[in-house]
Amino acid sequence: MNESLRPVALITGSGRRRVGYVIARFLAEKNYRIALHYNSSVEEACQTRDELRELGTECDVWQADVADENEVETMIRGVVDRFGRLDVLVTTASIWSTTPFEQITADDLRKNFDVNTLGTFFAARSAGRVMVNQPEGGAIVTIGDWAIERPYLDHAPYFVSKGSIPTLTRVLALELGHRNPRVRVNCIHPGPVMFPPGTPESEQQQLIDSTLLKTADCPDMVAQAVDFFITNTFVTGTCLPVDGGRHMYTPSDATRK
Repeated sequence: MNESLRPVALITGSGRRRVGYVIARFLAEKNYRIALHYNSSVEEACQTRDELRELGTECDVWQADVADENEVETMIRGVVDRFGRLDVLVTTASIWSTTPFEQITADDLRKNFDVNTLGTFFAARSAGRVMVNQPEGGAIVTIGDWAIERPYLDHAPYFVSKGSIPTLTRVLALELGHRNPRVRVNCIHPGPVMFPPGTPESEQQQLIDSTLLKTADCPDMVAQAVDFFITNTFVTGTCLPVDGGRHMYTPSDATRK
């Protein structure tokens, strides 16, 4: 295949060895050229770049604070200048931390909103501007969270910011689809798809037991959902839980009458 015709995917937050990294590898195996993004994890991002290049993938890295509109615009321009196009954007960049309700400050709320909400919007709008001018359009996949419908304690700033993602997704789908019907925007709500490093075995089992399907730590399932949204050209403006049934189930449900 002519290199200039191979599709290009940008995955924000893919510099770290988390879900974004798994998505990047998955798409690389499907012959995508890969744009990796990082904010501060430069060493991990460069390691991933070198790893994908060794597999024969055309790949490069970009640094940006997704909460900074100008830095995001510069990143998108850099990706297009480097590869000549942009076909897929996946917005895995986010922050998550525990904050007791009584200790929440305005800065906590702003920080989460800036990264999780504005960061998603800036990246999607900038990428969408490129995609609407491509005859082939493009696909944008945002990342929400299953628990915005059933939030748990001590994470209010995070849930407030992530709760905006479904509406943001629909607005982007409408605005960009109106400009080019071949541009689609959808959302994934992950559950416990990847254990944080160092998670004790007891906590891992709790996460497994919290799902209806009794499985967890399966980030490749998110990558497959991304692939579905890329390849199914009749779906836009929708949100898909990828959580093993977690959004509709708690362990106690099994015993309720």
